Amino acid sequence: MVIEDKDLQSIQEVRNLIKKAKEAQKEFEKFSSERIDEIIKEMAKVASREAETLAKIAVEETGFGKWQDKVMKNRLASEKLYQYIKDMKTLGIIREDHEKKIVEIGTPVGIVAGLIPSTNPTSTVIYKTIIALKAGNAIIFSPHPSALKCIKKTVEILQKSAIEMGAPQGLIGCISIPTIEGTNELMKHDDISLILATGGSAMVKAAYSSGTPALGVGPGNTPTYIEKSADIELAVKRIIASKTFDNGTICASEQSIITDECIKDQVKEELIKRGGYFLTGDKLQKVIAIMERPTGGMNPKIVGKSAQDIAKMAGIEIPLGTKVLLCEEKGIGKKYPFSKEKLTTLLGFYTAKDWKEACEISYELLENEGIGHTLAIHSNNEEIIREFALRKPVSRFLVNTPASQGGTGLSTNLAPAFTLGCGAVGGSATSDNVTPMNLINIRRMAYGVDDLGIQKEKDNKIKDVFSNVDIESITRLVLEQLKNIEK
Repeated sequence: MVIEDKDLQSIQEVRNLIKKAKEAQKEFEKFSSERIDEIIKEMAKVASREAETLAKIAVEETGFGKWQDKVMKNRLASEKLYQYIKDMKTLGIIREDHEKKIVEIGTPVGIVAGLIPSTNPTSTVIYKTIIALKAGNAIIFSPHPSALKCIKKTVEILQKSAIEMGAPQGLIGCISIPTIEGTNELMKHDDISLILATGGSAMVKAAYSSGTPALGVGPGNTPTYIEKSADIELAVKRIIASKTFDNGTICASEQSIITDECIKDQVKEELIKRGGYFLTGDKLQKVIAIMERPTGGMNPKIVGKSAQDIAKMAGIEIPLGTKVLLCEEKGIGKKYPFSKEKLTTLLGFYTAKDWKEACEISYELLENEGIGHTLAIHSNNEEIIREFALRKPVSRFLVNTPASQGGTGLSTNLAPAFTLGCGAVGGSATSDNVTPMNLINIRRMAYGVDDLGIQKEKDNKIKDVFSNVDIESITRLVLEQLKNIEK
């Protein structure tokens, strides 16, 4: 059935969702922290139980990634996230400093607009719902049109669970007629307090340009450096595991390998042994031809695809068992597609004379795309690790861990998250792995500790009194009295 005036229907739907969310949030913010925690605990349990079903629906609808890995993402966004935030104080008195006499009180921001990408649709919905509710907020989702079915299904599961636990109707909403006009209405509406945007650069820019406070994240272009002191076998194993995790759809995943010239052959040998295939000649040109749109930008048809799928699209033969396609890229910039973000099983490969040159290459790659996001290093030289950490403009510096899993908190103790801030350098309002603490306002109650103005006034009065006194006369009088006492 063709829906006429789809844009108008979408706008009206958004207004209705906001009206319901506003009423629901006013009621929900009165709930105790304990009651809210019970609700999100049950939601996390239900989402984890449905993780496989949602993962399969997402792959079937979008064609991106692997359902087995999406199960892990869904459980990261539910089970592991809940464990991370369950003891987090978000509402009411969250901190007291008795010495400085300051009390911090957490309050909800109100209604959050959640913009959802097609690459990680179900896990991002679970994650954003749980952190929004933990902070006492309502949330309304604007789904990517190509992932509408799986996003709606995820929202329905979470809605049902929350309502059964006593949450008000309308606290979790989702646009069912996604249009640009509807999303704009959502982002610009006066009753929306905050936009939580995860997706492409255009979406994030639109969120920041809406006039509503926003937390958005830009593209990643993670360089990963294998330094000469690294355990090469383990480093390559981690990189392959990360790049093939959900076929590279996580924005923190490795995009280029940099290694020292003195170990280049060993690294290449290990990559080939573990399923890497270096493209050259005609095969390389055919893959380059399908990597980007004619107008520029990543070709969505290659996103989240296996190496075999990409080879088939390009019309080339590759060895059976190939997991990742690599290119020894000649440069960095617009003319060099392997130097950009590739949300799929493609990797650039660079060689450096030493760690200082690797540092420069890393910076150029980040500046080309993904500045502020993520950088990974595999090394056993703590001095070089520290030098990299101090010099690189990234929000996540990952050491000896797969970048996809490390950046999202799966293999590190970073906050479990699917919204990874890039900091001001990357055009983001935060450098955090976004948590409920990013979705509250903090009211600070401060007690007076020093009445500076009043004390100054007292001091001036004392000075005025003594300025009218004849000190010499008083001194003479006191001395005379002392003489009389002696007599």
